[in-house]
Amino acid sequence: MLGKITPLENILEAYQPTEPVRRIHEQKDIEIFSKSIAFDRLMTFIALLNESVYKKKISDPCTTSPQTQRILEMLDVMDSWLNDFPPLDNPQRFGNKAFRQWVDRLNQSSGELLEKVLQEQLHKAIPELTEYLNNGFGNATRIDYGSGHELSFVAWLAGIALLGGFDENDYQAIVLRVFVRYLELVRKIQKTYSLEPAGSHGVWGLDDHQFLPYVWGSSQLIDHPILKPRSILNKETVNQCAGEYMYFRCIQYILEVKRGPFFEHSPMLNDIASLVSWSKVNTGMTKMYIAEVLKKVPVVQHFKFGTLFPFDQRQQ
Repeated sequence: MLGKITPLENILEAYQPTEPVRRIHEQKDIEIFSKSIAFDRLMTFIALLNESVYKKKISDPCTTSPQTQRILEMLDVMDSWLNDFPPLDNPQRFGNKAFRQWVDRLNQSSGELLEKVLQEQLHKAIPELTEYLNNGFGNATRIDYGSGHELSFVAWLAGIALLGGFDENDYQAIVLRVFVRYLELVRKIQKTYSLEPAGSHGVWGLDDHQFLPYVWGSSQLIDHPILKPRSILNKETVNQCAGEYMYFRCIQYILEVKRGPFFEHSPMLNDIASLVSWSKVNTGMTKMYIAEVLKKVPVVQHFKFGTLFPFDQRQQ
């Protein structure tokens, strides 16, 4: 197994509504962030979800609570908005401006949606939670999407968990139902509105848009009897396995949207394919997530800190 992780605390009783604010502006702020309660809560949640999908396929049975089901229905509603805002026909150099209308709808509707989605005792946290949900699908000004937006959506889920809206029985479904559905929605948004990669490293980044499906997706594959890290280099295998494993679905999506040899457009993923085990991939991806997402100013400078994710230092 992946090792014992301290459970996430329940902060509902002590929760005081606050308006979250940006605290990361330069590199020295990253040092403070890495020792903060916020950092601990985010990494604990990510680690617990990583553990929950260890050796699990997407189709494996899992507990789908009413809370989880309501979130899935909410994502379906958001998906339906794409029909209301078709991409504009006029040529646009960077992204399609119709995306701004979709985001406007999200910003206007999210509070009301969360009143329906969340249990009543969590309603006092809706103003803070909407901050993370609204930023989970891309930036309307720049018409882009990247790992910082993915982090914001996961922080929204973590906030619900911190308030007792989820318990550990929900974790597998959070990844293999909710997060998988979220990925399909953001991919549809990326394609529909031609979203630019946010903070992209070009070909030397892991992926133009996502990161966490590689972390959790590699956990799904640990000790798989047939599939190895190098199996991603076989397109037929990728297509066969994309429905069950997030990692393979990521590769399939890259092959759908990129042209040319895989080693040219995705050299980092190509190199990772040479690792001997999924366990090594999982450990490496987790370390890389901390280094390339949580400790990179351009990615986390937009993240906001409040009661759910305090910038205060954790006690030693």
